[in-house]
Amino acid sequence: MKGYGVVKTGQPGWLDKEKPVPGPLDAIVRPTVLAPCSSDTHTMHGGAGPRENLILGHEAVGEVTEVGGLVRKFKPGDKVVVPCVTPDWTGRYIQEGKYNAHDHGMMGSFKFLTAKDGTFAEFFHVNMADANLVSLPNDISPEAALMTVDMMSTGFHAVELAEVGYGETVVVTGIGPVGLMAVAGSRLKGAGRIIVVGTRPNCVKIAKEYGATDVVSYKDGDIVERIKSLAGGSVDKVIIAGGNAATLTQAVSMVKPTGIVASVNYYDAADTFTIPAFMWGLGMANIDIRGGFCPGGAVRIEKLLNIIKYERVDPAKLITHRFDGFEKIEDAFMLMDKKPADLIKPAVFITW
Repeated sequence: MKGYGVVKTGQPGWLDKEKPVPGPLDAIVRPTVLAPCSSDTHTMHGGAGPRENLILGHEAVGEVTEVGGLVRKFKPGDKVVVPCVTPDWTGRYIQEGKYNAHDHGMMGSFKFLTAKDGTFAEFFHVNMADANLVSLPNDISPEAALMTVDMMSTGFHAVELAEVGYGETVVVTGIGPVGLMAVAGSRLKGAGRIIVVGTRPNCVKIAKEYGATDVVSYKDGDIVERIKSLAGGSVDKVIIAGGNAATLTQAVSMVKPTGIVASVNYYDAADTFTIPAFMWGLGMANIDIRGGFCPGGAVRIEKLLNIIKYERVDPAKLITHRFDGFEKIEDAFMLMDKKPADLIKPAVFITW
């Protein structure tokens, strides 16, 4: 079969691979809607360490083509939504209630990009299908469902990490698709003021539609001082959905004592975090710094689909560029890598 991914670090391209085979609990899926992600391009450039001969992609809606002998909920022909995080539900960390990225080591549940080939292929493998696949509802569009598997799940996880509460002032730095979903999630959790940091006009427009009350541009000077001036002091929570290692320093310096900094940003392996001790109250400010990958599995995606069904959030607004045909994965991927000013999220629609 063919797939698109990393030929070697820094070199994307088409790959010829063996078609995957399902284990007794697994399924093979053929993608029908795909979305490239910054994590894919970051991985291609070596941000997560050297990679070669790896098919990329971790956001997909598709059709089941084959199932293992012990799969009970799905059969060939079923339309499914595929979470980007597919845990091994027998793992120790899962049994301890750590449902996000740790079944057999750090990020072990994020199997696409790390442990096996991803979704940019004619066929891809999903482990433990009964626990890791979701039937596509008839009343939800495939593209809206596609946005749940990573963008919505990750953005909402940032809100969960930050423990956003009623009436709180929340800052979201980085209003790409994940940051925009963090804005929407913060509003659902009852945040009062939501200050976003970003510059792209289309992202700013959607941020306001999702609930942003104020917009700060990093091009106009020190964002920390400007945000503190807007808020009349430090803020309750800061969500980092974009930026670099310095963004964490900014976040700690603008959050109040007892506040929370929650990061779902994908940093570079070469980054080093530096936080002056006085910003952290010499270690005594009770400021929590949290970072993590979104939880996985079917139940979480079912709940996110329910939010769409009852019109709480429309994540399909994130999709700004549409491509038709399997071969267009390359064009969509390169667009995501270049990130033109009018881009939020591309999607590829495939008819077999």
